[in-house]
Amino acid sequence: MIDHAELIAGHGITFRPLHVLVSRDNMALNLHNTGRRGDMVLDEYLATVCTIRNGRIVAIETYLSDVEGMNAYFADPA
Repeated sequence: MIDHAELIAGHGITFRPLHVLVSRDNMALNLHNTGRRGDMVLDEYLATVCTIRNGRIVAIETYLSDVEGMNAYFADPA
């Protein structure tokens, strides 16, 4: 997880939280991520769903609006 956070931070991403959604047992975060790296532009919406059991997060799943765009933005330049 630390490696993932360092990768994102190293690519100049700005995170804007839009909503925190809760149910009786779980929660979700809705984010808008933007960034610019050279000619690459990232404009991505995502939802991160956290499964909670016994007061602890036991699983995290993220849903992306543009998988191809995210892959292209984070790919190493050739």
